[in-house]
Amino acid sequence: MIYRRFGRTDWKLSEIGYGMWGMGSWKASDDTQSLQSLHLAVEGGINFFDTAWGYGEGHSERLLGQLVKAHPNTRLYTASKIPPMNFRWPAKPHHRFEESYPEQHIREYTEKTLTNLGLEQIDLIQFHTWDDAWAEKEEWQRLTEDLKKDGKVSAMGISMNRWEPENGIKAMETGLIDAVQVIYNIFDQAPEDKLFPFCQANDIAVIARVPFDEGTLTGNITRETTFPEGDWRGTYFVQENLNSSVDRADLLRSLVPDPMDMATMALRFILENKTVGTVIPGMRKPRNVKANIDCSDGVALDRTLYKALKKHRWDRKPTEWSQ
Repeated sequence: MIYRRFGRTDWKLSEIGYGMWGMGSWKASDDTQSLQSLHLAVEGGINFFDTAWGYGEGHSERLLGQLVKAHPNTRLYTASKIPPMNFRWPAKPHHRFEESYPEQHIREYTEKTLTNLGLEQIDLIQFHTWDDAWAEKEEWQRLTEDLKKDGKVSAMGISMNRWEPENGIKAMETGLIDAVQVIYNIFDQAPEDKLFPFCQANDIAVIARVPFDEGTLTGNITRETTFPEGDWRGTYFVQENLNSSVDRADLLRSLVPDPMDMATMALRFILENKTVGTVIPGMRKPRNVKANIDCSDGVALDRTLYKALKKHRWDRKPTEWSQ
């Protein structure tokens, strides 16, 4: 496992992190399998785990708490997210700060997260939604400083809305944001335009999420794919999105070099960008954990292939179904 410096925190994080959304409330999520995968990840050198209260109303956080307790001699970095008080994802321009992140709500859910994790301090707490209209609000700025001063939080971050990689730069200009989580993959390359250069210039850490575009970049989703009732992906892959996503993924198939598969190619594409501190694929099964860990071997993606993949950038605009 290769480790990268995580911005101004100076943490050394595994370049392959662990996204724990799938262990929260998705159907067929099994705790025994989840914990097996988590322990395997630690054994393979992964030391960064990203969860949220919203992933099963604390269920995923509690699994992470079990993992940390089971590895007392291994430095594991914990990250979670505070849900907006209105419980609406993503933040919309008309959502007021007061209905999203008032002081008491931030304090309450920080404490809930710490209780779920069984910790006195979390390494990174993030706002789960964000709109830069809130950037100048003194309430969150003051509270961020207080949470750090009180030892509740080591670093503060924001999770950017889907396909809005620049809607957070104003908040980062305050100097109070240590890390940003953003969608970045073969399709979603827009963070390279302004966000990544800003983060580099200001030593702000970057977490790349949704490396497989919710599954299309694994090559396993087709126009005929259906999802179990209650599975969030069923609301995301509406027909309009499913068809266009599959069509674009199909264009990549001829580029996948043997013996690599599409998911490996997608992950290695992200690792080529050194602005990324860690990438957090979801891994509910042990075989996925091993495959993703194997990508951290220091072997660069073939430059001709990398240049070809860069041409598959797909700039999208947020919609009601993009969430």
